[in-house]
Amino acid sequence: MPVEGFGEIAERLRRATVSVSSGQRGHGSGFIVRPEGVIVTNAHVAAFSPIHVGLWDGTRAPAEVITRDVGRDIAILRLSKSGLPSATLADSDQVRVGELVIAIGNPLGFIGALTTGIVHSIGRVPGLGPMKWIQSDVRLAPGNSGGPLANAQGHVLGVNTMVAAGIGLAVPSNTVSRYLRAQRWASPLGIVARPLEMSRIGREGLGLMILEVVRESPAAMASLMPGDILIGFGGKVWDSMDDFEKALEDARESLVRLQFLRGDRTNVRTVAVRLRSQTRVAA
Repeated sequence: MPVEGFGEIAERLRRATVSVSSGQRGHGSGFIVRPEGVIVTNAHVAAFSPIHVGLWDGTRAPAEVITRDVGRDIAILRLSKSGLPSATLADSDQVRVGELVIAIGNPLGFIGALTTGIVHSIGRVPGLGPMKWIQSDVRLAPGNSGGPLANAQGHVLGVNTMVAAGIGLAVPSNTVSRYLRAQRWASPLGIVARPLEMSRIGREGLGLMILEVVRESPAAMASLMPGDILIGFGGKVWDSMDDFEKALEDARESLVRLQFLRGDRTNVRTVAVRLRSQTRVAA
């Protein structure tokens, strides 16, 4: 089998990349993840109606917003088309610092513009909340938002979202994959919670303060209460919401030992929780 060259890889990714116009207020990019017209972009790109998508061959068509997650800045669109060229989502947990990456989008009206760079780091960014970002030096401009950040094989590692201090930030592809599987905020615990920086109470990592416990949920059966702060699974703390969601996904429908704080928050408590099929709850 002949080895695919960089030009072929770039062209394949370019054909799966689309332009997205939102009302009269903005333009960005997106990429097709399923041949039947499923498109991933940023929530801020798809913020206004109507939405129109431009394909690589110049075709333009209206698109429907299936769902938007403003917190993660992800939106899923759908075109009434099939047989479209689509991109493959990579495992973003495997991305490494120094790895070559490719960004394709539509910056400043230049359709299908490509730029390359390397990954600088993977993790949280101060001031941008409890989520991980793939941080690279690819050159991004207005119009790149929502487009793919891919590895040297043309597989998508993330969704280009913004530039901070000269560094491009992309939502990791594993976050997108979980969202596409409808597991974003669909917790088997049965709680509503909000992230809490543990440094505020003298601890490391990220916590989740429980705001509400759903009746007869696994959390309720384990006697978890509003005000409790979840801090880890099996003695391991998590550093971001991605870590927490992955832990839930890996452990669903099994017995897990959950660490939490209660009351004066000085002692770490452990409770065994039997997870079950996921429900449409906030966390």
